[in-house]
Amino acid sequence: MDPNQNDVAQNEYAQKQYAPDGRPIEPTLGQKIKKLFAPIGVALVLCLKYLAKLKFLLPFLKTGATMLLSIWVYALRWGWQFAVGIVLLIFVHECGHLIAAKWCKLKVTTPAFIPFVGALITLKENPPNAWIEAVVGIGGPLLGTVGAVACVGIYYATGNPLFLALAYTGFFLNLFNLMPVGFLDGGRVVSAISPWLWIVGFIILVGYTVLQIINQHLNFLLLFLIVLFLPRLLSLFRRRTEAEQRYYEVPLERRVTMAFMYFGLITFLVVGMELTHVARESL
Repeated sequence: MDPNQNDVAQNEYAQKQYAPDGRPIEPTLGQKIKKLFAPIGVALVLCLKYLAKLKFLLPFLKTGATMLLSIWVYALRWGWQFAVGIVLLIFVHECGHLIAAKWCKLKVTTPAFIPFVGALITLKENPPNAWIEAVVGIGGPLLGTVGAVACVGIYYATGNPLFLALAYTGFFLNLFNLMPVGFLDGGRVVSAISPWLWIVGFIILVGYTVLQIINQHLNFLLLFLIVLFLPRLLSLFRRRTEAEQRYYEVPLERRVTMAFMYFGLITFLVVGMELTHVARESL
C-alpha cells in the first residue's frame, strides 16, 4: 500500500473516534447494544450448527425425557423402585415392536411414554397387509413377556418381592394389550387371524369396563378405547373395497401360525399371572 494512502486511512479512522476538540466520541446506544450482543449471536450460530449435526439424537432425547416423566408420575403413587421397574418393562415391550417393525422393513418412531397409558410408537408407513400388521403387533407382547419372566428369575435369585410384583404387572399389561380390540396389540394381531374376533374383544372390553364401574375403579382410558374402537368395529358390517379385501387376504398356514402364537401367549400370560399373584399386604 502507498504510505500516503495509509496515512489518509489512519487520519479518517482518528476523525471517526474523536471530536474536533480532541475528546473521544461516545458510541450510540445502538452501537453499544450491537457490541454487547455480537458475541452472543456468534455463540448461538455455533450452537445451532452443532445441534444440527446432532439432530439424530432428538428422538432418543424424546424417549428419555418421557421415560423420566413417567417414572416421576408413577413414583408419586407406587414409589421410585416400582416406577423404574414398570417403565423398563414397558420399554422392553416397545422394543419388541421396534424389532418386529425393523424385521418387516417398516420405518417407525422411537417410543414416547405417556403416564398411565404406557408408551407409543408410530409407524411412518402403513403395513402392506394384515400379516405384517400382526407381526409388528405381537412383537411387543412377546418381548414384554420375556421381560416379565426375567423379573421372576430375579425374584428367585434375590428373594425381593418387588420383582414378583413387577412380574405380575408385566404379565397383566401384556395380557391386556392382547385384548382383540381396535388399536391395541391384540386388535392388530387378530386382523391376520379373523377380524371378526374384534366383536369378542368389544364384549370383553365392555364387560371389563362395567366390572370396573361396579368396583368403583373406573379408568377413563377404557371408555376412550371403546369410543376409539367403534369405527373399526362397525367397518366389519360394511362392504369392503377391493384394496381392503387384498389387505386381509392371509394364507391359511400363516393364519394358523399367528393363531397358535396369539392364543398360546395368552395362555402363558394367564398362567404367569396366577403363579406370581400375591396378596398386596405381603409386598
